[in-house]
Amino acid sequence: MSLLVRALSATAICVALTVGASAEDIQERTIRWGHLNNTDHPVSQGVQKFAEILLSKSGGKMKVREFAASQLGNELQQQSALRGGTQEMLSASTTSLATVIPEFGLIDFPFLFNSTEQADALGTGKFGKAMLDTLPAKGLAGLGYWGLGFRNVTNSTRPITKIEDFAGLKLRVIPNPVYLESFSAFKANPVPMAFGELYSALETRTVDGQENPYTVILSNKFYEVQKYVSATNHTFTLNIILVSKAFWDKLSPTEQRLMREAYEESRGYQKEQTRLQTEKALAELQAKGMQYNAIAPEETDRMRKAVQPVVEKISANLRAETVKLFNEEVERIRKDVK
Repeated sequence: MSLLVRALSATAICVALTVGASAEDIQERTIRWGHLNNTDHPVSQGVQKFAEILLSKSGGKMKVREFAASQLGNELQQQSALRGGTQEMLSASTTSLATVIPEFGLIDFPFLFNSTEQADALGTGKFGKAMLDTLPAKGLAGLGYWGLGFRNVTNSTRPITKIEDFAGLKLRVIPNPVYLESFSAFKANPVPMAFGELYSALETRTVDGQENPYTVILSNKFYEVQKYVSATNHTFTLNIILVSKAFWDKLSPTEQRLMREAYEESRGYQKEQTRLQTEKALAELQAKGMQYNAIAPEETDRMRKAVQPVVEKISANLRAETVKLFNEEVERIRKDVK
């Protein structure tokens, strides 16, 4: 046998052994992934793309079973299930994580960014990565972030064109201090409420309005019970892709690598779906009868100034080093990213 043939044979044996070891490292698994959105939403499309990639990479062994539309409970309930090891994955707003790691509330500060690219840069930068590192101590692991778009206010009473238009409106908000205090600064009456209860509350006029990305407004048919949609663009919603640490620790290094790769490869697709569906959703909301209005830059500046005391108050109660990193990243992003 020639030296070349022997060398090629040895290489083939090594490759076969490596492939065999990797295959043995991948077990048959069903991963329950919950979220709040309907199956026509970009979050669901991201879950489906992730599932497709992971199934292929694992040779059909690692399957994702999606539980959309709050089937497994609200975000806090699902977060608790992950921490307890009874659910494997969850795509949730960073807002809900502020209940266990308050510094995640920084991401919800209003009027931080002017573009999706700037918001995305926060998640992929030093601050976003540093926040992922805080999760294991709370029984969670994080693969990264997905963007859901800017949040905008709808209501059944009047268009929002200036800060004074918020006065007296009962607006459902996420149960989070940033949202509660920000809308209080606008003289609205913020009402904390689980997302699953929102449509009924809007229909019965228990609340006058709410705030969410256009895709969420459309997917949940809020146009049936709301008349006005105003482009407040007050915050950008980032979803964090969470994994139960109890489940993550059971995975082999190969399985963990495949999970990370599936996230990275699905991230661009999910981002593009959000962009496309945001444009489509606004057009459809108007076609279905909602009255849309933009807000003048000078009025946005007034709103930004009104909530600055809220930003300073909440920042003062958080870890100083995390706030410092956050502020440095925001300043860098505003300068470097359009």
